Amino acid sequence: MYRNADSAPVHSGEERVAGLSLRDRVRSSAIREKLRVEPLLLRVERSKMRWLGHLVRMPPGRLPGEVFRACPSSRRPPGRPRTRWRDYVSRLAWELEEVAGEREVWASLLRLLPPRPDPG
Repeated sequence: MYRNADSAPVHSGEERVAGLSLRDRVRSSAIREKLRVEPLLLRVERSKMRWLGHLVRMPPGRLPGEVFRACPSSRRPPGRPRTRWRDYVSRLAWELEEVAGEREVWASLLRLLPPRPDPG
């Protein structure tokens, strides 16, 4: 799972829901197990992967697919380039676009991700 500095506030939110703080020194995995929730970042990544599958299978002419496939010709601003959605997806796995084109194979790969915990 891809993590960055933005993941810390997500995990602290889980602690607050459980009524804990950093001083309690309880592992995040134990908190999620107690609350019976899946990691939020995993859910976001699963949603992004699902959306990538839709984008790749979209027929030509659909605006979301065209925007995804577009190669901007303008220059990017100076400094560190902002992470594009395509860059983020390419970090998660390689050659996803070819696999996502086959719906059954893509669905089976999504099923390999850890399951969502039972809400009840």
